[in-house]
Amino acid sequence: MNNPVRKIAVSVMVMILLLFANLTYVQVVKADDYRNDSRNQRTAYAEYSRQRGQITADGKVLAQSVATDDRMRFQRQYPGGPAFASVTGYLSLSFGRTGIEGAADSILNGTDDRLFVRRLSDLITGRDPRGGNVSLTIMPTVQQVAYNQLTQKGYAGSVVALDPRTGAILAMVSTPSFDPNPLASHNDKTVQDAWNTDNAAKPQVLLNRAISVPQPPGSTFKIVDTAAALQNGSTPDTVLTAEPEIPLDDGVTTLENYAHTPCGTGATTTLRDAFARSCNTAFAELITSVGIDKLRTQADAFGIGQSDLTIPMTVAPSTIGNITSVTALQQSAIGQLDVKLTPLQNAMITASVANGGQLMAPYLIKEIQGPELDTVDTTEPDRIGSAVPAGVAATLTDLMIGSENRTQGGGKISGVQIASKTGTAELGSKDIPPHAWYVAFAPADKPTVAIAVLVENGGDRGLEATGGSVAAPIGRAVIAETLKAGR
Repeated sequence: MNNPVRKIAVSVMVMILLLFANLTYVQVVKADDYRNDSRNQRTAYAEYSRQRGQITADGKVLAQSVATDDRMRFQRQYPGGPAFASVTGYLSLSFGRTGIEGAADSILNGTDDRLFVRRLSDLITGRDPRGGNVSLTIMPTVQQVAYNQLTQKGYAGSVVALDPRTGAILAMVSTPSFDPNPLASHNDKTVQDAWNTDNAAKPQVLLNRAISVPQPPGSTFKIVDTAAALQNGSTPDTVLTAEPEIPLDDGVTTLENYAHTPCGTGATTTLRDAFARSCNTAFAELITSVGIDKLRTQADAFGIGQSDLTIPMTVAPSTIGNITSVTALQQSAIGQLDVKLTPLQNAMITASVANGGQLMAPYLIKEIQGPELDTVDTTEPDRIGSAVPAGVAATLTDLMIGSENRTQGGGKISGVQIASKTGTAELGSKDIPPHAWYVAFAPADKPTVAIAVLVENGGDRGLEATGGSVAAPIGRAVIAETLKAGR
């Protein structure tokens, strides 16, 4: 081979190698970037050309794809509407995907590895590819009752209901909510108008407040205090101050009970009575004997601070803050200062007490199904760990029964003993209506449901709003519907 031909051959080989390298870079290294680029319409056309799987709960369709006559062959519909939007989320050409639509996207669009056999079969037989289906743990009637309870009263807030035995999420509502259907439209103006309307609402309606917004828990945090104290030598008969107001450890800050009332009729009270009456001064004294380290250890055992919790949507971590002094410890004991819990976390704490001290991982997906509704995978309950010993859980249950029996508000369920704790969380200024909380489980002797209810700013009922008057009736209605449904 002469020299000119050799040079041409080498040049051609180099160009072929460069071409292969470029193809490898584009199709392998940068494939995901190009696929997910919002300007890449091919991906959208390809995704909307196949039928996406359904999201269902107890046989009720919450999300489905229906045929259209435009370039996108299928459009998402949400028969569950706003009541289930905090669970389903939305699938939007312009704004992506949230909720189960986002967290279970690979199942719903059919690319999940567990659906490989189906994809292979579609390829061989020439069938139109379809996504898998997701069956949720949600009880539709319970979800609807929780949603109605909040919206009919015009409340902003959240309700979470769990099966304490397994961690299955029976209801998860966030209000104000939104209709995901306009966001799934193929009409750009319809989508943008809906987006602008939703984001103009205050508080922002597209946010799932059950898992994304930790809030001060108020006196519901006294469950954590008591759990730590019972493992540090305290008993329900431990004697505590009954004063309506006390100075804290720094000698400057004072702490008072709600409405500046004494905790009973004498100068002292017991832990049992202080828990039932939710006395701040008594718990400030109690937590001082427990100490910062033991409170933090107990909070960790309840899952507070866990940063990798998913249901499968990511859950914002709850926190007790950076407690650096006894005064800060005393303020934290009543669920104030830097203590912040999501409603889901508060429900988990309550559920662990109901479950004999065992903390279960919460989950939303009950079952993954193929396009023909054949079962592909099932979620098994997962025990995170022991939050408290069984004996402590039994004592906490007894104390929470005492609290429920003193709690006013409507919705009491005849023949059903509930164990509960209320909370009224101040928000930095006494001129701002407080948050109202109610956490509970039932039946107290054999729990099948645990709930957390948060009504933000007391539903604008003013400074007199309390967990008992505002949140408790909602929680009892949700419990009643759960028990009615045979849970």
